[in-house]
Amino acid sequence: MTKPELLVTPGSVSEMKRQIEAGADAFVIGEQRYGLRLAGEFSRAQIQEAVTLAHEHGKKVYVAVNAIFHNKIADELDEYVQFVRESGADAIVYGDPAVLMAVRASAPGFPLHWSPETIATNWYTANYWGKRGSVRAVLSRELSMDAIIETKENAEVAIEVQVHGMTCMFQSKRPLLGHYFEYMGKNMEIKKRQGAQNMLLHDEERSNKYPIYEDENGTHIMSPNDMCIIDELQEMIEAGIDSFKIDGVLQTEEYRIASTKLYRTAIDLCVENPDQYEEEKEELLEAAEALQQDHRPLDSGFFFKETVY
Repeated sequence: MTKPELLVTPGSVSEMKRQIEAGADAFVIGEQRYGLRLAGEFSRAQIQEAVTLAHEHGKKVYVAVNAIFHNKIADELDEYVQFVRESGADAIVYGDPAVLMAVRASAPGFPLHWSPETIATNWYTANYWGKRGSVRAVLSRELSMDAIIETKENAEVAIEVQVHGMTCMFQSKRPLLGHYFEYMGKNMEIKKRQGAQNMLLHDEERSNKYPIYEDENGTHIMSPNDMCIIDELQEMIEAGIDSFKIDGVLQTEEYRIASTKLYRTAIDLCVENPDQYEEEKEELLEAAEALQQDHRPLDSGFFFKETVY
């Protein structure tokens, strides 16, 4: 079996150094103006530094250009895409066809990872975007294990699956928090996510707490639980899934490093010694559970349950 890539979301260049030591294979980075829900803000100079660091260690860097673009910022995409190519990054993560058009104009042939959040739900559409320049599809978090395997069996592009972390449930381009505080006669400064304090929406009836934050891309409400399938990797590895992603948004650096180490161990065991993986996977899950905040339990997402729309 081929080992899937272990893809992580670092908060800084210095964290990348620790993530490399922890066993990460690739990184998603970017800046808030062009990318959605990143663990940290990377300036252009930091992106170049990150690419140099990663390549020195045989790792890859993917730059997120997957925000919701209006005309003003869409007009900037040609220039930004050209910068990404010149930085030496390995691919662009995108969802908007405007990015595809910018790549055709400014960086023909540059690798693209199609990541449209909730609508990457079938292999037909993945292959459609593959024929238009995408080399990878990032599947929706709402798919079951069976649907993921079926998609991989029929896909003509590489397949990426999130295996750990929270999921965005809602995004509005409007600054809903800022408007609320203004309505209440209070002022709220919108900060970049890096270093900003999070807020929680508390659903007392279900005992759920939903992280909510606001940035240049609007308002984001996240899932109350963290997805974790560190004990259920074997079927996807046997199917040849190309990349496993740990999403570390709104988590601490120490949490992201520890999660990377756990999944590095799990992937290596599953590929090199499946019997030992079976024996130790419960311990790996317990170790992952020990990292969680009290109000954020782990679950298996939609891997083993039907999505109800």
